Amino acid sequence: MNDLSGLASSPVLYPQKLDVEKDQVFFVRMGEAAYRAASFLDDRVLSAAAPGNWMPWDKAAELAAAARTPRPLQFIFHTGHVGSTLLSRLIDETGVTLGLREPLPLRTLADLADTGSPQFDAKLRVFLKFWSRGFPATKVVVLKATSSCGRIASRLLAASPASRAVYLNLRAEPYIATLLAGANAMTDLRGFGPERARRAQAILGDIAQPATVGELAALSWLAESLSQQAAVRDNGERVMPLDFDRLLNKLGHTMNTVLDHLGVPYPPGFAEAIGRSPVLTRYSKAPEHAYSTTLRQQLLLQARNEHAQEIRKGLAWIEAIARRNVDVAALL
Repeated sequence: MNDLSGLASSPVLYPQKLDVEKDQVFFVRMGEAAYRAASFLDDRVLSAAAPGNWMPWDKAAELAAAARTPRPLQFIFHTGHVGSTLLSRLIDETGVTLGLREPLPLRTLADLADTGSPQFDAKLRVFLKFWSRGFPATKVVVLKATSSCGRIASRLLAASPASRAVYLNLRAEPYIATLLAGANAMTDLRGFGPERARRAQAILGDIAQPATVGELAALSWLAESLSQQAAVRDNGERVMPLDFDRLLNKLGHTMNTVLDHLGVPYPPGFAEAIGRSPVLTRYSKAPEHAYSTTLRQQLLLQARNEHAQEIRKGLAWIEAIARRNVDVAALL
């Protein structure tokens, strides 16, 4: 990468990938419009029109150390499939935030933390500097983590003591119904299932192994909800738990509460205006598709009718664990 202009102070060069084994970082060039359009800052942002280059870790760390005028960095954690991308896009409607939606290096760092690697803290400090850069209009950077990265929420907040977070969730029944309604439900459940099982077992000890798709969905809810519970317990008022249905039912008031918590300035009348935002009419992960709260309710109703037995199995699986564990009982 020949042109490093602006790397230290501007997010125009985005650290898209971290290769721990080769100790290098992959950078791509991105403007404000590209960030705003991106639902995921993973390989889906790569294209022939925006080529990137690898940089040795030491050089990247040196440039990060020279960063100036950092913006406040806040977080959205979530339990998965609970409207976090919508929340991130609604926050962007203030016009003063830079939304970083699911940066891929954060997933790599979470995996690194699982190994107990001494590299984790040093590499996290560098990425916190990169993630704190903003464009001229940026007042606050709001990073939306991948759901599984909630397991390192407390470590992120410890490394960034001025940061605050919203932790988005759903109750067990609508969560399970949402997962079973999704076209890619089995891919998600099977792909993340082993890691979620290890996480739940590390906290709870031996638990019954999920035997059905409904129980796999219940495991997903349980593992991610336990991560949320730990983050709230460890960080107190710095972490604001938020139910997605509450957000939708009282959108304007709740958005103002979220923005106040994260220290994001917003104009007068924002609570009234946000209900008319076109963001609410599109599928946040793929804005080319129409979506609405009405359609969401229709899909949930359909899932409850088609998967009633599996939903019951999932809830029974959680309730059996709750009967012998007060932390799980507190989640219900």
